[in-house]
Amino acid sequence: MVPPPQACRPDTPITALGALIAVPVAAAAFPETVLRYRNDRAAAEVGLDGLDDAAWTAHFGRFAPLPGNLPQPLALKYHGHQFRIYNPQLGDGRGFLFAQLRDRAGRLMDLGTKGSGQTPYSRFGDGRLTLKGAVREILAAEMLEALGVHTSRALSVIETGEQLTRNDEPSPTRSAVLVRLSHGHIRIGSFQRLAHGGDTDGLSRLAAYALEQYYGEEAGDDAPARLLGHVAAGAARLAASYIAAGFVHGVLNSDNINITAESFDYGPWRFAPHFDPQFTAAYFDHAGLYAFGRQPEAIQWDVVQLAIALSPVADRDALVAALERFPAAYDAALAERMLWRLGVVQQGAAADGALVLALEQALIDSGVPIDRFFFDWSGGTLRDRERAPAYAGDAFADFRALIACYRPARGHTHPYWRGEPCSMLIDEVEALWAPIAKADDWTAFYAKIAAVRAMGEALTGAAK
Repeated sequence: MVPPPQACRPDTPITALGALIAVPVAAAAFPETVLRYRNDRAAAEVGLDGLDDAAWTAHFGRFAPLPGNLPQPLALKYHGHQFRIYNPQLGDGRGFLFAQLRDRAGRLMDLGTKGSGQTPYSRFGDGRLTLKGAVREILAAEMLEALGVHTSRALSVIETGEQLTRNDEPSPTRSAVLVRLSHGHIRIGSFQRLAHGGDTDGLSRLAAYALEQYYGEEAGDDAPARLLGHVAAGAARLAASYIAAGFVHGVLNSDNINITAESFDYGPWRFAPHFDPQFTAAYFDHAGLYAFGRQPEAIQWDVVQLAIALSPVADRDALVAALERFPAAYDAALAERMLWRLGVVQQGAAADGALVLALEQALIDSGVPIDRFFFDWSGGTLRDRERAPAYAGDAFADFRALIACYRPARGHTHPYWRGEPCSMLIDEVEALWAPIAKADDWTAFYAKIAAVRAMGEALTGAAK
């Protein structure tokens, strides 16, 4: 096997935690390995883009260990609150940690899987992933990355030749194994498991690991409280990013929030067509617990669960102080994220807060599609006068008055701005899947990935 290029920097600090956090497992032996998607842009960040397709498939379809990396995959142990009900019977049931590497900036990155086979935590599941589920995760991660959300990336999808039965989609259906590149595989639920078992030494060790490896700080007696402060700040930004992106994750359980506050694990996600706070993604979220507008509350609630888990090994006043910073951090992050997507320069907390409030209310009252609005008003002025009637009414009166004081933060020379807004609504997702399911035609899928990346380039353009 051709070894990875020299740019690959394996580093496996998780082995120091041993059985505290994970158990060794083996990948399933799949009947086929057909490479469907490789994200060389993400792979380049950890020096894996030089792998040829044969080596890529051997590592990410057959899970031959990467040189100098984990000799065997690790299924992580965790508990978690699922729709506010505590569940001690969780853990990596259809995935594992395959490898750890340093990226170009020196950050510790994890290669984790989904659909790689059964583990001791599979319960009654088959440990598999549908190909459609893998395609949906690619689309969600690409769109969120383009919209500036701190997200894991889908690195690889390999079709595995099995036929799966699922209750929520036509069956039998094709199977796949997904590898994602993420900044951290440790979840809030990892701490909850240790707290549930009364393992205070384990809590301290895991807090020290997370603080050192993901935030670059030395451990100490106050490590748990400092860790909570970082997680709370990151989680506030994550919540704000979801709102600015118009994204609904769908399942914001505490086992789905990782310790770096990076968005990951995309199941029943949706992008909201309109700014509707009650819009839900998961068909089983009957009470709307994780509805679009309730996501900041849900994520804050999960961070509180981390504080509760850390309380046996931390000063409680320090934990409370870290939690109390969440609302202000969220407000600041929401203004920053909204104005970034709008493409204008921030003016200050008071002015920016008023603009965001007017923007949200205008979208709620008018029903103008979210993606359409940000495309039309990029840079702070209505770029296409033919679109003026959609924004002429009373719903946008306050917004029009406030945005007039803002100056653009980006130019509009990128070809993206001469077309139509890029979106990822459910009907389009289904339309992208249909030719794959019927004729194994991936043309529209790859064209969409290119369009999403073009949007990302346009959104990061500097003002001319």
